[in-house]
This record gives sequence, C-alpha cells and structure tokens, in this order.
Amino acid sequence: MAENTVTKKDLAKAVAEKHDTTHMEAGDIVKSIFAQIIEELASGNRLELRDFGVFEPRVKKGRKARNPRTGETVYTEDSVAVRFKTGKKMGEAVQRCLENL
Repeated sequence: MAENTVTKKDLAKAVAEKHDTTHMEAGDIVKSIFAQIIEELASGNRLELRDFGVFEPRVKKGRKARNPRTGETVYTEDSVAVRFKTGKKMGEAVQRCLENL
C-alpha cells in the first residue's frame, strides 16, 4: 500500500521549501519537534495534536507466556507502548486516498 517512504530529511526539505528557509534550519526544527514529542511521552504525558492525532503512553501488563522453542513458561515484565489514534482531518484524508486506489 505505501508507495514511498518519507524520512525526516524529506520532511525537513519540504518545510524548508514551503517556508523559504535553509534545509539545516528546517532540519533542526523537525528534529526538535520529534525530540519534544519523545520527551513528553517519556514523561507520561498525553500529546494531542488537533486534526493530526493523539499519542498516549499506555502500560502493558506483564503476562505469562511460553517459549516456543523450549516450551518453557516465562513471565514478561510490564512495558510501556505508545498508542496513536488518528485525528479527524488525518483520518478523512487517508480514507480519501484509499478510495482513490
């Protein structure tokens, strides 16, 4: 389904062209935004970006599992995963894209 992969470098280039700035400055801004998102999530904060989506750290409880190679029972520890729910505008845009395929 995904035809192209877009990297941070590509995002920075697009921002630089759109806002008439250098690729270096735009790259620093993009990196800074991603770093701040990571910092907020690592602090346990919910991050809501209107029309884009919501990032929320969630604790996944440890569980009893089985090692498929040995059959031995093992216990996993609690872990944190980031849940992402798309915003309305993004969801609609992606849906339109799928309808055009």
